Amino acid sequence: MRLMKSLVPACILTLTMAGVAPAQEDDYPTREISLVIPFGPGGIADITARIVGDALGKKLGKQIVIMNQPGAGGSVAARVALNGEPDGYTLALLSNGTAISVPLFKSLQFDPVADFVPVSSLAYFDFVFVTKMDGKFKSLKDVLEAARANPGALNIGTINVGSSQNLAAELFKSTAGIDFTIVPYKGTPDLQVALLGGELDMIVDSQTALKAALQQNQAVAIASSGPSRSILLPDVATAEEEGVKGFDVTSWNGIFAPAGTPQAVVDKLNTTLVEVLADPDVKKRFAELGVEARSSTPQEIGDRLKADIEKWSKVIENAGIVRQ
Repeated sequence: MRLMKSLVPACILTLTMAGVAPAQEDDYPTREISLVIPFGPGGIADITARIVGDALGKKLGKQIVIMNQPGAGGSVAARVALNGEPDGYTLALLSNGTAISVPLFKSLQFDPVADFVPVSSLAYFDFVFVTKMDGKFKSLKDVLEAARANPGALNIGTINVGSSQNLAAELFKSTAGIDFTIVPYKGTPDLQVALLGGELDMIVDSQTALKAALQQNQAVAIASSGPSRSILLPDVATAEEEGVKGFDVTSWNGIFAPAGTPQAVVDKLNTTLVEVLADPDVKKRFAELGVEARSSTPQEIGDRLKADIEKWSKVIENAGIVRQ
């Protein structure tokens, strides 16, 4: 009897605790949520995060606070996101840039696969291959033919070495089996000036960054980088359609949570994000930025992160890019 009596309180306590945890997760969230992004204010990642954060906050009934923490290949943002309990109240935005940072930095100070669990993708966008409107190249096939006829003679511009755009150009070179000079610039404005001034034969950048030049008919998109035509640029052929078989580069970002976050919380966030990203207003606002709103299952975006780490590791190694 003593044994039975001693077990009763323990059993009651165990059952009570078992009942409390799910109830707390069912009530999630009970306070504001922080979303840490590894980019400064004003860029695509920041704007899309704020659009989603606002809509997500309204759905969940709690404010989503965007925290801009750029620097060190995402390490600064990761430390902030990981500095606390994995309870779903601090989330992180990871991207294809995160996947690139793994092989690009000697010491990244965090492991995006081991330290985070995926929730959902948010946005996808392709890069575009752009030439001067009145230039000599009217299609990507023209560029390929010129590069094969005069190896090393063409100048293709991108932003800084190690950027997604720069690595897209490196992958394009190796996939197409051609030789040209990749010229890095500090930013898109300098890149555009060089193209329009005739210093570059073609540039690789995002549609958003080149939006003004394209709308003003100063430049023309001759191909996109994704596996299929962008819903935002349906009349622009893919690089693969233009003859570069197997070429596929798509930028993305998504929401991740610190490892150890309760599965019920991850599931609730995923379900809500699916609803948010299907909203016509959110889709419209994303499209105006040149971005496609697209949700995913946690496994899909997790697998994409792993695949991109492997993909860009090979590109960086083959291009001989020095680790930072």
